[in-house]
Amino acid sequence: MQQPKHLDTITGLFVAILLISNLASTKIVDVVWLTFDGGTLLFPLSYIFGDILTEVYGYRRSRRVIWIGFFSAALMSATLAVVGALPASSSWDHQEAFDAILGTTPRIVAASLIAYWAGEFSNSYVLARMKVATEGKRLWTRTIGSTLVGQGIDTLLFVLIAFGGTLPLDVLRDIIVSNYVFKCGVEIIFTPLTYFVVRRLKTSEGIDWYDRGTDFNPFRFSFSSFDR
Repeated sequence: MQQPKHLDTITGLFVAILLISNLASTKIVDVVWLTFDGGTLLFPLSYIFGDILTEVYGYRRSRRVIWIGFFSAALMSATLAVVGALPASSSWDHQEAFDAILGTTPRIVAASLIAYWAGEFSNSYVLARMKVATEGKRLWTRTIGSTLVGQGIDTLLFVLIAFGGTLPLDVLRDIIVSNYVFKCGVEIIFTPLTYFVVRRLKTSEGIDWYDRGTDFNPFRFSFSSFDR
């Protein structure tokens, strides 16, 4: 089987979006009537990339990319934690600023990784199943449908694990609703672009994978691009 020409590029962009989103999440922003962390502005694109990966290359290759993103995010969090814990040089007096911006609690890190893992795999699984069920027709139904499921799981898990028991229930509800509405709204707005990219990739790669008979176990993966 010929190696995909664009899979590595898409993987790199996917991981970049994930890591940048995690760093941007340290700032809380207000956009119109919605309040959410800064990473929410970019993070929905990871689900669009997830849709494109599964639609064109199939669940198994998407599974590989999701795991690469997971390990990359875990490595970044661990590195920042170690650097933050190391004694600061006497000539460097920005430790408090570093801790305030890049310092993360174990609870936040755990929430982020668990929510990402569950949300992305749910998104990929639903899209793969819907593609077979619809025989590849009506792409918009599966890109939006899978995002509604994946983002719902992602948002719910992250907010409850990260902030459950520390914020009033009405505040938790508002955060969940604001994040969910914005993330799903981005997916809907970008649907025409998703159609364009999917069409171009299928033509360029000569691939339009259907996950018939696929083992959807998320723990069966390989770092090889030829994983089938």
